[in-house]
Formats: sequence, C-alpha cells, structure tokens
Amino acid sequence: MCGIVGIVGKSSVSQLIYDGLTVLQHRGQDAAGIVTIHDNTFRLRKANGLVKDVFHTRHMLRLQGSIGIGHIRYPTAGSSSSSEAQPFYANAPFGISLAHNGNLTNADELKSWLHLEARRHVNTTSDSELLLNILAHELQCTSSLELTSDDIFKAISNVHKRVRGAYATVALVIGHGMVAFRDPNGIRPLVFGKKETEEGVEYMVASESVALDACGYEFVRDVAPGEAIYFTESGDIFSKQCAENPTFSPCIFEYVYFARPDSTIDKISVYASRIEMGKKLGEKIEREWDDLDIDVVIPIPETSCDTALEIAQHLNVPYRQGFVKNRYIGRTFIMPGQAQRKKSVRQKLNAISAEFKNKNVLLVDDSIVRGTTSSQIIDMARASGAKKVYFASAAPEVRFPNVYGIDMPSANELIAHGRELDDICELIGADKLIYQSIDDLVSAVSAANPEIKGFDTSVFNGQYITNDINQTYLDRLDALRNNESKETSDRNAESIIDMHNEGSE
Repeated sequence: MCGIVGIVGKSSVSQLIYDGLTVLQHRGQDAAGIVTIHDNTFRLRKANGLVKDVFHTRHMLRLQGSIGIGHIRYPTAGSSSSSEAQPFYANAPFGISLAHNGNLTNADELKSWLHLEARRHVNTTSDSELLLNILAHELQCTSSLELTSDDIFKAISNVHKRVRGAYATVALVIGHGMVAFRDPNGIRPLVFGKKETEEGVEYMVASESVALDACGYEFVRDVAPGEAIYFTESGDIFSKQCAENPTFSPCIFEYVYFARPDSTIDKISVYASRIEMGKKLGEKIEREWDDLDIDVVIPIPETSCDTALEIAQHLNVPYRQGFVKNRYIGRTFIMPGQAQRKKSVRQKLNAISAEFKNKNVLLVDDSIVRGTTSSQIIDMARASGAKKVYFASAAPEVRFPNVYGIDMPSANELIAHGRELDDICELIGADKLIYQSIDDLVSAVSAANPEIKGFDTSVFNGQYITNDINQTYLDRLDALRNNESKETSDRNAESIIDMHNEGSE
C-alpha cells in the first residue's frame, strides 16, 4: 500500500506535494520521493524514511517547477531497499517519471516480455518500474514527437491489455504534462481536484481526498476504473475510458483500515462506513452474545474508535479510551518485518489500568491479521486487571493472501488461515471472539454508494477479482517472500557484525 500525489500548477508545487504526502503518511512509512520538472529536466529527491526526514530545505530548494509528482512507499514483498523508492524515471521516450500504488500480478511475465521483446532494462525488483517501462514502450510507438491526448490514451489502453493487477498511477511526461490512470477494476483509490488561482486553474490527483483538502484543492471526482486523465502543462484537461470492460471492485480493506476517516473514496465516506460497521457488528453481538456481561467497550486505537463507539451505543454499554497511543510510533501493520511489529506494540500502546480493573472488557479492533498485536493487547488488558477480555473484529476472518498491494502475501502468517473461530480465540488468548460477516461488511461500506455492486474481498474469501491467481502463483509468492526475509535477516546480521567490528577498532 502506497500513497501518490501529482500536481499541475501555475507556480512551484514541491511544497504542496510535500504537504499532500505528509497527510498520506499513514499509507506508507518506508520511503518517500518527489520529482518535479524544471527547465525541461527532472528534479528528483527520494530516500528511505518518513516525509519529514527525507526532505530538508536544501532538497526543497532544488525541487523547482510547476508540475510534479510524489510517492510514499510501503513495501509489499518484504523489501525495503532505498533503490526501490519512487518515483522512477525513464529517459525515453520524451522523459517519463512514474509513481504507482498497487501490485501487478503478472510481473514475471511482464519482466520477461520487456527483456525479450521490448529490449528494456529494469534495474530493480519493483513492479512499479515494470509499469513505467511498459508505459514508456507504448508511448515509444507513437508516430511523432508531438504527443497528443489520443496518443496517450492509446498507450494506456495497451497498458491495460498487457498488465494485470492493481494500479493507481500518476506519471509525468517532459514537455507535455501529467497523466493519471487507474486499473480496470478500480482496486486502488485515486481522486482528482482543482483550484482556481489568479494565474489560472491548477489540478491535483491523490490517493485520498484528504490530500486535496490539506492542499486547498476542491474535490472534483474519483478517477473511474480504467479511466485515464491527461493534464497538459498549459492547464488543459482530457479524459477517456481506456479499458474494454471496466468494473467497479475497490479494495474493501481501504475502508476497514488503510484510509483516513476524513477521506471519501469512490463516493463513500470512510468515517461513515466505519460507523456502519459498528452498527452491523453491534447487532451481531446483541444477537449472538446476549448472555455476556460486558462492562465496558474499549477500542484499540485509532482505526477502530468510530466502530467501537457505535457498538457501545448499540449495546448501551459505557465506551472508554483504555489505551493511550504513542503518536511517534508508526502503524505496526505496515512495518517491514514481524520482529519489528512485535517490538512496536508495547511501544505504541499503554493501558489505563483503571478502565480495566475488575471489569469484563470488550476490545474492538478493525481486523485481525497475524494475531500478534491482538494477543499482546489482550495480555496488556489482563495485566491491567481485566476479569474477562472479549474481542470483536470489524472485519471478517483474514484467511487468504493479498496480491493487490497489501503486505500479507503468505497464508502461513495469517492466524485465521485454516483455523476455526474457537482455535483463533484460544491462540490470541481471548475469552470470546466475534468477527463481522462478509455480507455485513459489504453492506456497511456500500450503503453510501449503491452503484458499487462488488468489492475486492479476496483476503476474506479467496476470490481474486482479476481471475488470474491460482495456488501455483501463491506458492511462488510465498517462496519469494521467504527468500527475501532470509536475505534481509542475513543483511541485518552482517550489519550488526560490521558495526561491532567498527566499534572494536
């Protein structure tokens, strides 16, 4: 999961891109990058780290230009190498830079095709660089140096035919402008807005509407699945549906966990969807747990707070903030490496003992993925004096790998994979456990936009909407992840040895 921003402005845009990336920081904490165009040249800065750490005054001064794109990275296959920070760029044709949120499911096939047929070299293991080179190849096939909107739309149509998976993308073409496009299923979100200035109209695209708000842009609409929008450097705008059979199947996990509550994605308020999740789950608890003596409802901050409050109101039980969150620790779900996640839970949360002591507590979380965080939090509740600890998940059981850009590709890491409810409950140490049903989750999210007939719910039911995922693919992905994890461990061990030797000298 990553965050992208792109702006076609009338004056310097680097500060606005920085601001947009900052409010999207929840989507990725591994790396950040900005590229602008000035004097027909790319100005690029990217590195590992948070936005505030990657960009200093000297970098911002060099990022001149009235058009640019930005990216924050969340590694999806265990790798956090700085060489895979985005945006990427290619010198030909014209000069293209690209930032991408998602994951390509036919990456191996694409890499082979690029090498054997397109004669293009890919320098990293990132599927985003593959996407850049495929777009570049299709643009290379245009008939003249005067790139038109029809040329761009034809190129993106060919990209859609060749590429499978999830991709919300923004790209710059030197001397021409910026293009934003979304995969034919609309799995990853992408919105655009505009701002009237004395010099003219400026345009902005971003992963979430909250970035438009932060930068003072008026929300216009979501980019449709399969659609491409071309913004020229002079401020003209063109759009076209470039996919043959687009469908609306956004990732439902955006609403459960990833997106900020103050964002609106595909005409659905993330905040309102989480309220609806609370209503549905509250009804299920009331229906199935009428014998439970719940004294207090406590959310696991922060994503589940709105859901937990709604559950408490429905059950007519007190709602309390029983955990204090250290806001200087990143989101544990998107941290690279299980050891780092385990270490971070205790650093991230601290219990207020008075809210737990001698009480039967209902803890509410947005989801249970690996179960590590849940079990540690339950232990914290018991250590704070809770008599019984019940646990409710606003999402169904996460039983299957995600292949569209979320870091849970290995089924063996998922606590619900191949296990029944009682087994999961015992493993996390709860007295009782309840999950939202898939039907209730879909109903809760779609309530605000009945135009969306389906969502990507593959992590819950194993039904992959791109229809190209089989067990062979999942096994290969699992093996790749295990190899990368081993390599990362070996590099870390080597680093520790090197540091020890340097210290001894």
